[in-house]
Amino acid sequence: MPDTPPPAQRDDRPEEARRARLSRTFDEDAELYDRARPGYPPELYDDLAELAGVGPGSRVLEVGCGTGQATVPLAGRGCRITAVEAGARMAAVARRNLAGYPAADVVTARFEDWPLPREPYDAVVSATAFHWIDPAVRMAKAADALRPGGALAVVRTQHVHGGTEEFFVEVQRCYERFDPATTPGLRLPAAVDIVGSDHAEEVARSGRFGPTVFRRHERDLTYTTSEYLEVLRTYSGHRALPDEARAGLLGCVAGLIDGRYGGRITKRYLIELAVSRRR
Repeated sequence: MPDTPPPAQRDDRPEEARRARLSRTFDEDAELYDRARPGYPPELYDDLAELAGVGPGSRVLEVGCGTGQATVPLAGRGCRITAVEAGARMAAVARRNLAGYPAADVVTARFEDWPLPREPYDAVVSATAFHWIDPAVRMAKAADALRPGGALAVVRTQHVHGGTEEFFVEVQRCYERFDPATTPGLRLPAAVDIVGSDHAEEVARSGRFGPTVFRRHERDLTYTTSEYLEVLRTYSGHRALPDEARAGLLGCVAGLIDGRYGGRITKRYLIELAVSRRR
């Protein structure tokens, strides 16, 4: 009987030994992060309204808001938001982006250390950030922040097979050359092979929430060479490389896009929303 193949590798499982260090790299260039990182599709916010009850007047605690990629749309939908962001530079940019929304407040603090207010929230939302929070703390503290029946909504983003497919096969040679941690012959997983059971199991182990409900969206974004390099410069693994290796990697990627793909490639993202209600 053949062995069961291992689950597809996720982008959002930082090694625990490096989690804290890698999480700090985002704050090094908050303006680049704000400029380069894509937001989320409108369908995600419709899902949040349907599954988590997030809408006008909702009290929302956002964990790890970055520069406001999800915060601004939530504020635009009438939510009253407290956004907690560990990076001082990221938080400053988020405040600038939210200047037109007086019901949105950005707090500079690690979620693990931040004292919860007395009044509970209707929803705790974390967009592409929950995996950076200490796993010994995140689930229990999220539950403590919520009213009974309130929703924990975690958004995870994964790079999957699709878009300019041949480019993502060829570019692995650049990574194998300049990043020794690269698995030889690595290929992007299909969206259908990405499982969310790890999160659902963590929620269940906490004993604080009901069943987890998932919604997924695939999204193709097209980048010029310079735009794609900016995105890569915001990734923690790229930022953590030695300067010479990072420069070599980015040069190799740029040469491939310009030389073989006409200066433009398309990347496919899987955006996964997981919603769990507090018991």
